[in-house]
Amino acid sequence: MAYDKSYKEHLSNINTFIFDVDGVLTDGSLTITANGDMLRTMNVKDGYALKQALNKGYNLCIISGGINEGVKKRLENLGIKDVFLGAHNKIEQFNIYIKDKNIKPENVLYMGDDIPDIPVLELVGLATCPQDAVQEVKQLSKYISHKKGGKGCVRDVIEQVLKVNNDWNSYFDASL
Repeated sequence: MAYDKSYKEHLSNINTFIFDVDGVLTDGSLTITANGDMLRTMNVKDGYALKQALNKGYNLCIISGGINEGVKKRLENLGIKDVFLGAHNKIEQFNIYIKDKNIKPENVLYMGDDIPDIPVLELVGLATCPQDAVQEVKQLSKYISHKKGGKGCVRDVIEQVLKVNNDWNSYFDASL
């Protein structure tokens, strides 16, 4: 099953996107350099959609258990201010974020791919995941993207929400 038929009913209620990093914004692979640095790859199309969502006034947050300076720099370059790396208790960070921003959980689209994402997926209005998420996450998700982690799944969900709300521009200068 690629999606719960009712997931489209939730799209117009979304004003906040929260994403995991590894396995969502990246494909979950690590390249280890000779000096021990860990490199990840992010999709430019996902970046384009993230910038467009910010430009249209949507709340955007990243909650990840991992810590990587390259990831942090990329997210800063995209203009994402609410970045929580090293968040081993994602539900705690989620609750702090929505309280600080006065956001209702039912207005949040969350995309995660693995077991640590489950507590947040259970609370949000629209639980989503990449095509290659673990089975436990797929079972909880109202929408499973046809795209894999790091391969456009973030763009997929953002574009759907923005289009439903007439906020998607076919041309937008994101200057990535």
